[in-house]
Amino acid sequence: MQMPTPITRDIALVGGGHSHALLLRMWGMDPIPGVRITLINPGPTAAYSGMLPGHIAGHYDRAALEMDLVRLARFAGARLILSRATGIDRGGRRVLIEGQSPVAYDLLSIDIGVTSDMPALPGFADHAVAAKPLDAFADRWQAFVERVAAGAEPAQVAIIGGGLAGVELALAARHRLGPQAKVALIEAATPLAAVGRGARAALLAHLEKAGVALHAGNPAVSVAADHVRLQDGSHIAARLTIGAAGAVAQGWLAGTGLALEGGFLRVLPSLQSETDPAIFAVGDIAHLTHDPRPKAGVFAVREAPVLLHNLRALALGRGALRPYHPQRDYLKLISTGHKAAVADKWGLRLEGAALWRWKDRIDQRFMAKFRSLPTMAMPQPPAPPASGGLPDRPLCGGCGAKAGRPALERTLARLPQPARPDVVKGAGDDAAILAHGAGFQVITTDHLRAFTLDPWQMARITAIHALGDVWSMGARPQIALAQVILPLMAEDQQAETLREIMEAAQSVFGPEGADIVGGHTSLGAEMTIGFSVTGLCDQPPLTHAGARAGDALILTKPIGTGVILAAEMAGLAPGRVVAGAFAAMSRPQGNAARLIAPHAHAMTDVTGFGLAGHLLSILDASALAATLDLAAIPLLPGALALAQAGHGSSLLPANRQAAARMWMTEGPQTDLLFDPQTAGGLLAAVAADQAPALLAALLAQGETAAVIGHLGAGEPFITVR
Repeated sequence: MQMPTPITRDIALVGGGHSHALLLRMWGMDPIPGVRITLINPGPTAAYSGMLPGHIAGHYDRAALEMDLVRLARFAGARLILSRATGIDRGGRRVLIEGQSPVAYDLLSIDIGVTSDMPALPGFADHAVAAKPLDAFADRWQAFVERVAAGAEPAQVAIIGGGLAGVELALAARHRLGPQAKVALIEAATPLAAVGRGARAALLAHLEKAGVALHAGNPAVSVAADHVRLQDGSHIAARLTIGAAGAVAQGWLAGTGLALEGGFLRVLPSLQSETDPAIFAVGDIAHLTHDPRPKAGVFAVREAPVLLHNLRALALGRGALRPYHPQRDYLKLISTGHKAAVADKWGLRLEGAALWRWKDRIDQRFMAKFRSLPTMAMPQPPAPPASGGLPDRPLCGGCGAKAGRPALERTLARLPQPARPDVVKGAGDDAAILAHGAGFQVITTDHLRAFTLDPWQMARITAIHALGDVWSMGARPQIALAQVILPLMAEDQQAETLREIMEAAQSVFGPEGADIVGGHTSLGAEMTIGFSVTGLCDQPPLTHAGARAGDALILTKPIGTGVILAAEMAGLAPGRVVAGAFAAMSRPQGNAARLIAPHAHAMTDVTGFGLAGHLLSILDASALAATLDLAAIPLLPGALALAQAGHGSSLLPANRQAAARMWMTEGPQTDLLFDPQTAGGLLAAVAADQAPALLAALLAQGETAAVIGHLGAGEPFITVR
C-alpha cells in the first residue's frame, strides 16, 4: 500500500479573514505534500464585509455574507481550531490559544482583522456594540431588529463614526427599521472626510432624505443604555449604539515583540514582519511600511496570491519572494440603504440602482468562490475492487467507524465464559467488572478514527468518549493508558502532536481524578486515538440490568453527531452545525453521572450503536419494553435537516437492523434513533417520581437533558410515538 507523504512542515494561519480564506481555496486546488496547514479562528464562519450593509438593510440573510471556514478547511485539507489566538511564543515557534494547547509553526500568517471597539469611551463596553468584528455585530443587530418588531423597544439607533462605514450603516439601519425609526450619526470632526467631493455630496443628500440626524463636530462623551451624551451636553436617544469610528488592533499583538505601527503589524513588501521573517501579516491588521493604505477589504483580496506564493516558496525552500504593490486608488461602491449605491472615484458624483446591481454582482461573484468549491478528482483504486456488498459511502470517523452490532455480537458469543474468580460473570455491560478488595474495578477501552485533523480536539473528545463506559457504571475514573496512531510525520511534528494529544487528555482525565500512566504509539496511514480506562466502585457497578417497569428514561445529551460528521466529511455540513456537534462531544459527563448514578436502576452511554441500540441493551438485560416520545428526544442543531437531505453514517445500515424490534413511522427523524454517537450522553432508567427533580438538576448544571420515554412490562421492544 502506498503511504501518504510524511508531514514535515507546519504553516499556521491565525484568523479567517479574506486573505486567508482565499489562500485556503487556492491551497486546496494545489497543496504541497508534506505541509500541514492549520487555521485558528474563534468561530466556524467569517463574515464578508462587503455585504454587511446589505444584510443590515435586510437585502441579504446572514448566510449570504458568511464564508464557511469548516467547509473551506475540509476542502484545503487544513486543520481547523475553533478558538482564539492569545499570543505568540516566537522562541518556541508556537501560537498560544485560548483554552487549548499551543500550536507549533514553521511559518505563520496573521489575518485577524480589526475592531471598531471604543474602550476609552465611558459606557461603550456595557451598552454599545462595535461594527467590527462583523459576526458579533450581526448577532446584536438581529436581536435588536427582533425586539423592535415585537414592540419590546423603540427603533432608536445611534452610530458613532461618520466615515464610509458609519454612513452605510446609518442608511442601512434606517431602511431596515422603516420611516418611524430614529437614526443618528455622530462624528467628532468632518463627516466623510476621506471621500471624494462628488460622492460626499451624494451621500450627505441621502442622509438628509432618509431623515438620519447628523451630529458633526460634537463627539460622543459617554454611552448609556438608552442614550448617547455628546460633548455639548445634549443626549441622543438610542436603544442600540454602534461604534464605527476607526480601527483598533487586538491588544495581544503588543506582547509578541513584533514591530507595530499604532498596534498594527509592520510588514515589508513581501508581507513579512519587519521583526521576524517567519511571520506574515495581511488584511486590516497589517501596516504596509512601503506604501501605507487605508483599511479596506480590496487590499486583503489582492494580497492573497502574494501571500500564497511567498509561503510556498519558503515551505519548499526555493524561489524568490514576490512583493505586494497595492493599487493607488480603487472604486468604492457605497450602499445607500435601499437598493442603490454611490460610486467614489475621481471625485465624480455617480449614483443609482444600476450601481447597486453592479456592487451586488461583484459581491456575489466573490462569495461564489466559497459557496461552490471546485470538485477535486478523487483517487481511484488501481484496479476494479471485488464485489462484496460494502457500502458505497466513505468510512466515517469517530464511533461511526466501528464494526456493526450484529457482527460484534456473533463474535462475542463464541468467547468462553470468564474462568477467573475475580471477573464478575455475566455482566455483559459497558465495561468489564472485576472484584477488587472490598469493592469493584471496571475496565474498558475505546479508540476513534479521526474525524478532525486537530489532535487536541480529537484527543479531548476521545477521552470523554472512553470515560463514558466508566461514568455510566457509576464508577470513579482511576487511570488511563493512551493508544495513539499518528500519520507519518517528521520527529519534530511527532513530538508536537503527541504533546497536544496528551495535554488534551489531561484536560479531561485530570479533573476526574484519573492519572494517565502511559500507553503506546505507532505511525500509520491516519490518526487514531484511544484510551484504556479503569474506574473504582465501592458498591456493585450500575449495569444494563436492574431497570424496572414504570421507570422514566433520561438522556443527558442531544443526538445527531453521526449524521453531522458524515455530512462534514462530504463538505456539506454547515460550519455552525459542525461547531455545535464538536461542542456537544467536548462536554464531559462526569458531573451528570455523579448526579444520576445514586438514583439510577440501570444506565449506559449512547455511542456507536445509536440510541435505539443502546436502549435495547437495557431492555434485553432487564426484560422490559420501552416507549419513546420522539418529540422529546433532543437533537443537535442541524442534524434533522441533514438526515432529511439523505446524509447518514457508514454505520447507519448496520444499526438499523435494530428496527426489527421497534414500532415506528419511518422517516429522517426516526433514522436519528440509529445514528452512531461519538462521546454521546448517558441513558438512565430512574424512578418516574424522581425524574423531574433529576432533570431540573441536570438542566441547572448546563446539560441538554430530557425525559424521553418510559419502561413497561413486556418483551424487549421499543414503541416510538
